[in-house]
Amino acid sequence: MHRPSRPEDFDHGDRVWARAVAFALLEAAHGNPEGYWLDEHGVWCDATGGSYWWRVTRCPDGGVVFCGQDSDGSETHVDGRQIDFLAGGPDWLPWDTLREDAEGNLLGFVYWWQADAWHRIRYPESLADDGLAGAAGWLGSEAEFVDEAAALVAVQPADEAAFADALARFVRHAGARTVDAAVVADLLAAAGPEHEDRRPLLLEPALAVAERAGTTRPAARG
Repeated sequence: MHRPSRPEDFDHGDRVWARAVAFALLEAAHGNPEGYWLDEHGVWCDATGGSYWWRVTRCPDGGVVFCGQDSDGSETHVDGRQIDFLAGGPDWLPWDTLREDAEGNLLGFVYWWQADAWHRIRYPESLADDGLAGAAGWLGSEAEFVDEAAALVAVQPADEAAFADALARFVRHAGARTVDAAVVADLLAAAGPEHEDRRPLLLEPALAVAERAGTTRPAARG
């Protein structure tokens, strides 16, 4: 991924949303989500140990917004002035939430998916890094996505290939909004057996995330 990141670094908007949902779903399967979660604003990551946060929001018209900050890597000021990451953004962005983020000096990058492409403001020439590559390299890398997801549920080396296959199936179904209980159960089972580094993975809270994220069939529990 480039530094600073470029819109063409990202994968398709539907896959970005599906990957983010996968993180929240796997975290929820622990029964005590902390670093990744889903609420009315979207999927969040708060990596306090890594000093970064991000949020993916899927808007009603199909647009997707990715925003956040890496406190170590996001260069939010140029010539002593705060960059306006929202300048020229489209009307459909979740403006109230984003303005609150901006007022709190919490933004290091804002990208939006519209008309089959990602967009952002034009960065000043002197901005060397928006911090996104360090905060979310999985946006444009399948390998980094799989590694981060596998780490969430402590997948053992012997189970990595099966987990990667199940994760790819989940993302395909999530993008098509055809996830059901079997798809989620297969993903959790592919993580491998319970061991000392991981508690049992719970189907019900994981499936609830998939449903709230709008990735399921209408009768997912039917």
